[in-house]
Amino acid sequence: MARGTLRIFLGAAPGVGKTYEMLEEAHRLAQRGTDVVVAFAMDHGRSETRALLDGLEIVPPRRLPYRGTEFEEMDLDAVLARAPETAIVDEYAHSNIPGSRNPKRWQDVDALLEAGIDVLSTVNIQHLASLGDVVSAITDVRQAETVPDDVVRRADQIHLVDISPELLRQRLGDGKIYAPEKIDAALSNYFRVGNLTALRELALLWLADRVDEGLAKYRAEQGIEESWPARERIVVGLTGGPEGEVLIRRGARILNRVNGGDLLAVHVRVADGVASESPQALEAQRHLIQDLGGSYHTVAGEDPAAALLDFARSVNATQIVVGISRRRKIDSLAGWLLGGGVGTRVVRDSGDIDVHMVSHPLVGRGARPVRPRDLGRIRVLVGFALALLLPPAVQALLVLDPERNVATVMLVQLSGSVAVALVGGLWPAILAAVLSSLLVNYFSTPPVGTLTISDSQNLLALLVFVGVSAAVAVVVDVSARRSKEAARARAEATTLGDLARNAAGSEDTLAALLEQALSVFQVRAAALYVRPAEGGGNSGEWELIATAGSPGSAETADGGAAGDNVEEVGSGARLVLYGRVLPASDRRLLAAFGVHLEAQLERQQLVASRRQMLRLAESNTIRTSILRAVSHDLRTPLAGIKLAVGGLRHDADRYSPEEREELLATIEECSDRLDALVGNLLDMSRISADAAHPCSGRSAGSM
Repeated sequence: MARGTLRIFLGAAPGVGKTYEMLEEAHRLAQRGTDVVVAFAMDHGRSETRALLDGLEIVPPRRLPYRGTEFEEMDLDAVLARAPETAIVDEYAHSNIPGSRNPKRWQDVDALLEAGIDVLSTVNIQHLASLGDVVSAITDVRQAETVPDDVVRRADQIHLVDISPELLRQRLGDGKIYAPEKIDAALSNYFRVGNLTALRELALLWLADRVDEGLAKYRAEQGIEESWPARERIVVGLTGGPEGEVLIRRGARILNRVNGGDLLAVHVRVADGVASESPQALEAQRHLIQDLGGSYHTVAGEDPAAALLDFARSVNATQIVVGISRRRKIDSLAGWLLGGGVGTRVVRDSGDIDVHMVSHPLVGRGARPVRPRDLGRIRVLVGFALALLLPPAVQALLVLDPERNVATVMLVQLSGSVAVALVGGLWPAILAAVLSSLLVNYFSTPPVGTLTISDSQNLLALLVFVGVSAAVAVVVDVSARRSKEAARARAEATTLGDLARNAAGSEDTLAALLEQALSVFQVRAAALYVRPAEGGGNSGEWELIATAGSPGSAETADGGAAGDNVEEVGSGARLVLYGRVLPASDRRLLAAFGVHLEAQLERQQLVASRRQMLRLAESNTIRTSILRAVSHDLRTPLAGIKLAVGGLRHDADRYSPEEREELLATIEECSDRLDALVGNLLDMSRISADAAHPCSGRSAGSM
């Protein structure tokens, strides 16, 4: 059976009309022939909302007793038995009364979705778990009922129900939201214009991020690589030099010319980067971009231009800011002969992304490039070209010398072959050595003009000639390979250093690690799963505890087993990357990410254990203090009871009926006081043991 679809009506504050619009949508669906039932809906005493319930089939709610009061809850079993096409379920973040099947209503909704029932529900922005502290700071109201952001983000559709703060206050003043006796207090506290404006902005920003995730998912599914300028995003390319500050400030000024957008700074860490790369400069630029409201990213790549463009396309960037090269003219000319500098290639391959090449005081100051550490494709091609051109050119020059001998010719040609080996490596060197030996044989060894060798010493010399060229080429290849491995190890070490620093500075370390994995490995999404232990082993169901990017619901099923890259993190956790299969060279770095994630999971467990221990210690301290405080109160009624009973037993004949009645009343009063004290102590014990929970009723935000 196909899973049902979830549509959520999101509001910035109570009273914006979420339930009203949801019920209007239910009527529209019913008119189109859809089987719609109201599983649970609250009119909150609003006549307009109550009128919309007429004409819709309503599944009667369950009535559950709790602490002497009956509460209405959705009858999940009845709705499942009714099996409608669409169910209306109000208050998505509501906490169910103890005794319900699930603690939270969103879990009830998930059961309906699993049964193939489409669901319409409502939620306010203050009920999102990630915004609880922000909303509390704005409104001075702590929300008791929350729902995880990931649960809301999994909704198939999210519809923002939005009205201006002034109109919402007018509706409140007209008595359309709260009862008349609550209006003045609400207008002067929660429903102040500043509060409503801030909540509205929070809702718009949160929904904008959700739209960005949906757009990124669609572009990934459709294989669209071109940038869609739905939102201004400026990517600043950093080389690690001091000019990065100029580029970041230029990017911020460009962004200030438009209303809204994102500023992202990215440093591409490559094996053959600029020698003057400064960790101190990069750290200062990291703080600068964060102070300007942007974000800092680090990616690894062999080609800085290609890596920068890949990152820009992955975030749907609209503009790129890069600096003009710091290299001297002769170095820039050499780079141009090999295909152009980084900035030139970014401009050439940017496609529909605008590129700003920014001048700065360090242009042409001579940031000398590091000697290439590996034999790239361009270098090998240059080596083959030299292997074909250099030996004939050398032979042509030698022909001009009439007094040449075989030894001189072979030494000169050997020098040319060694030069080819230093540039192009093994195969160009062998080609140059063979071609040079043929030229020496044809033009310089008797009989001249043929490829026949009459002297065995000349044959030995030619073999040595080829052997020396091949040996030099092998040494160059080994050196390049080891240099590349060392450069990769250095890049990995720097990346892991950034990883530890970012994780240490983030409140949500798991989310920070996964976000950095997206940048480092250039993947679409990352997810971390844990499997709780059952029966002494890890045999439970995989549970998704943290994500970054936009993994699909089908991909996150079965613990991410269908992911492109799966890394086991310890014995009960799994890191999964989606978007591309990583090469073998990146697996070691992926394993390092797994080690960091495992350490963070263990750290969270230790923190949770410490909090539990502190809670138990605090409970014991409070319990001891309470017992000490109430010991005197317990003795007082006991003393009164004992005194009255003793008087009645020993001197009953001396008391008049009125006096005996007074003593009995004293006994009854002291017994009631004692019963109340003992009852309070029992209630406190149950609360401390989590056997009972204080009931605060419906919160304002759930309306």
